[in-house]
Amino acid sequence: MILDLKRFVETERPQWTALEKTLDWFASDPNRKLAVADLEKFHELYRRVSADLAKVATIQSEGELRSYLEWLVSRAYAEIHESRERRRFRPWRWITVEFPRAFRRHVRAFELAVALTVAGAAFGAIALKIDAEAKSVIMPFEGLQVSPAERVAKEQQDRGKRLAGVKGRFSADLMTHNTQVALTTIALGITFGFGPVVMLFYNGVILGAVAYDYVHGGQTIFLLGWLLPHGVIEIPAILVGGQAGFVMAHALIGWGSRAGRAERLRAIWHDVAALACGLAAMLIWAGIVEAFLSQYHEPVIPYGMKVAFGAVEASLLALFLARAGANAK
Repeated sequence: MILDLKRFVETERPQWTALEKTLDWFASDPNRKLAVADLEKFHELYRRVSADLAKVATIQSEGELRSYLEWLVSRAYAEIHESRERRRFRPWRWITVEFPRAFRRHVRAFELAVALTVAGAAFGAIALKIDAEAKSVIMPFEGLQVSPAERVAKEQQDRGKRLAGVKGRFSADLMTHNTQVALTTIALGITFGFGPVVMLFYNGVILGAVAYDYVHGGQTIFLLGWLLPHGVIEIPAILVGGQAGFVMAHALIGWGSRAGRAERLRAIWHDVAALACGLAAMLIWAGIVEAFLSQYHEPVIPYGMKVAFGAVEASLLALFLARAGANAK
């Protein structure tokens, strides 16, 4: 069957818009009682959009339009087959089901975020190797300006006393700051991807410079014991923020798609929201770990124990992102 796509979209778009408005109307009040006429109209819209999806599915070049129609049909299917209680917003489901599913759907955007961060890390390490005086510019943080040996000696002597009585506030400050950074990275997706590129690369520069400084200073085990417990969750969370920003940027740019910008954004808003929920949960955990574990060093907590804890966290996170929600309905 040869499909006149332009005419098809012009003819069927009113039905898609009507179904989306109906779904939004349902969602605005989950306990709404529906008249028979409303149910019949809704079912007819669902049937027609499902038929449109079947037609578009045969056209490989229309990925964005297909995604939008799949999103509409899946929402309508859930409205028909799921209970009212199931349709209510459930944070646990968003974090444990919707988040990993959205992550896997847009894994290439995550890979791009990783590549930019690694490139930034390489740049930061090389810059510090070439010019040690660049440390004050690359790492404008008071605690990192001293030599690694001095920092380690001070931390081991302090034994976490500086956090006595303020660990809860310190943890909350970390959560707030890191979540702001991650959500800012997402929001900067409106710059058509330029903002997330800058944020990810710069974060990589700092990470690479810090890693080089401590490894070059002979403090590798301290670095691992300090960063791994919270970093294996915190860093991926920032990367997920970049991933969501790139998903938004791709929808704004619309490469190879004939769907309107508004349609493209509607097609990805659910996934972006799920990624934001997931990274927020990750950063809450990372803030707790950093305040109550990462800031304590030998002789209080052996470095080997902290490294092992970080390795277990990283393995569980990888397993979660790869498998969670795969069989959920």
